[in-house]
Amino acid sequence: MKYDFMTNFKCSGSWRRGWCASASKSLSSNHALKPLVPILCLAAVVIYGLADKLRNFVAGVFIPQYHFPYAVALCFAQVLVSLLVLNLLHVLDLVPLKHYSRSLGETVLVPSICNSIHAVLAMWAKANSSNAGLFPLILPLLPMLTVGFSSSQKLASTPSLHTSVLISILGGTCFVVTASRGLSGVGPLEYMYAPLALILHSLSLTWLAKVSEAEQRHHPDAQASVFDIYYTQLVNQSCVLGLLWLLHPDSPWQVLSHSSWQSLLFHGYLFALLLLGMVMNLLVGMSALCVSPLAAALLHSARQLVRPFLQLL
Repeated sequence: MKYDFMTNFKCSGSWRRGWCASASKSLSSNHALKPLVPILCLAAVVIYGLADKLRNFVAGVFIPQYHFPYAVALCFAQVLVSLLVLNLLHVLDLVPLKHYSRSLGETVLVPSICNSIHAVLAMWAKANSSNAGLFPLILPLLPMLTVGFSSSQKLASTPSLHTSVLISILGGTCFVVTASRGLSGVGPLEYMYAPLALILHSLSLTWLAKVSEAEQRHHPDAQASVFDIYYTQLVNQSCVLGLLWLLHPDSPWQVLSHSSWQSLLFHGYLFALLLLGMVMNLLVGMSALCVSPLAAALLHSARQLVRPFLQLL
């Protein structure tokens, strides 16, 4: 009986690993995802929209109440939480992960740096209560910019001319409608940070898709799955954000000493903020790796693209 139990347990573990490996390979194939794209996109948009709304609420309460406007520290902690969750899923045989590859790490170094700086700038905007400032105003332009980068990189997932024109009209209309209502409380730094964050985010999504397409041309045994690419990017981001935090005026010692670690509510708000950000980044990253950078850009800017039209109704 003991032998049968151990045999079944090993078979179950090997089956889970095999299923996860095949699932990750199917995620890496655009052809395998085509029949499921509408359902997956709808589910991703709903989950992302709810997570974004809840995260904005948590950030609006947590940051001013506990005086925690440390954008670099929050982004660094969020990356560490993402790495912890992915490694936990790997231990449970739910997500297959390979060891960190130096060659793959060098390949995703540029999107790692771009995504790290974008995350810090976006968190800085939330910490400075810029939810109604320039950052959300220009966010509808992200799909249009992503289409331009995709065309310049000659990606296989580059949309057609008709789709590109439609995306440009939609994004431009949303931008004009929102801008016509005026802006309030926009600081000088936001005029520089918001366009920079938009460009870096678009470049990061495009580069990730480029890496994913390059990996699909390798031999199946040497291919890196979408989870491997995303995990490698997170490892790179942890190094970039860790170095940035050490060089930042808000040093780790200052952040740790000025935090309300004895409050349970502080821990609750902090972990909620980090977990929601982890889910949102995972959805955007997987969309760029599995579908296209345009799909990831549309997912990230869906609320801002739809809101002006809903307000006109």
